[in-house]
Amino acid sequence: MLTTLKNAFKIKEIRQKILFTLGMLVVIRIGSQLPVPGVDTKFFSQWFAQQTGGAFSFFDAITGGSFLNMSILALNINPYITSSIIMQLLTIAIPKLEEMQRDGEDGRKKMVAITRYVTVALALIQSTAMAIGFGRQGYLIEFNALNVITTITALTAGSAFLMWVGERITEKGIGNGISIVLVINIISRLPQDLSNLFEQFVFGKAPATAILAVVIIFAIIIAMVVLVIILNDGVRKIPVQYAKKMQGRKMVGGQTSNIPLKVNTSGVIPIIFAQSIMQFPIIICSFIGYNGTGVWAEILKGLNSGYWCKPSQPIYSLGLLLYIVLIVFFAYFYTSITFNPLMIADNMKKQGGFIPGIRPGKPTSDY
Repeated sequence: MLTTLKNAFKIKEIRQKILFTLGMLVVIRIGSQLPVPGVDTKFFSQWFAQQTGGAFSFFDAITGGSFLNMSILALNINPYITSSIIMQLLTIAIPKLEEMQRDGEDGRKKMVAITRYVTVALALIQSTAMAIGFGRQGYLIEFNALNVITTITALTAGSAFLMWVGERITEKGIGNGISIVLVINIISRLPQDLSNLFEQFVFGKAPATAILAVVIIFAIIIAMVVLVIILNDGVRKIPVQYAKKMQGRKMVGGQTSNIPLKVNTSGVIPIIFAQSIMQFPIIICSFIGYNGTGVWAEILKGLNSGYWCKPSQPIYSLGLLLYIVLIVFFAYFYTSITFNPLMIADNMKKQGGFIPGIRPGKPTSDY
């Protein structure tokens, strides 16, 4: 790996892309430490520590600690991810968007522009809810129009800036800018997460117990990484044969290729979508300061992962079952969006390709 990086740095273009990406990531980490003007960050940190369960912990993890710090990047790229998912769903319901998506480079640029506008609109809505909700609960230094507008502007601008950074990394860096921004946010939390694990299972234990705990922790981490890589890279290769045809005076075609169908076509999107749906009521109720009782309070506990798998309160584990059902549902749903058998079969037929033993057209699509 070190040899590969060394060789990459010898090529000027690749070196510039890597350095540009690293520079942008440094800017992101600096921005995650800059607090929103007018927010009482100490009071907010105390409130965050009192929150039970994983709703806000998950939100803070994917923002790289920006939410806990209540920095200008607290919303992070969540509005962009939500916007992208919404646009992909709308392409099914709105024929004009579907036609635009197929309209080559011009169509792609229009879709990107619409996604940007939707991202800013979502960021504006979320930042407004946060500013007003926090102001009512005393998390703003002074709850007045100026501080509310300042908070809304800072959070919206921060989210738009991260979207811009992601696009620049895609264009001028090493590519996949939005994914890299999300990954660096999650990785930035690893030292703290490992510290919490060691504090809970290693520090203060007998030497033999501590060593065993360290071995188990790292074994689980390595096993999880290996399984994720295998699942992410796993494909089923469907063989495709292209018919021979005359082109001028030459016989062309006849090559054999394959379609690599990914085992995990939908990626991590179903998990993010399921998390967002289950955490949305919890986050909204926390923002408006809801501390009620009754059926609604019990439902909120069931949606909160902090109450799952507790022997003393097994009823709340129904939320875990709902979470699993949502992940499976969105995995099927998102796969149906990203993988279109009819389109693939039609393109194969136009190019003279066919799967051995399967007739072109609908039989190929069904297969």
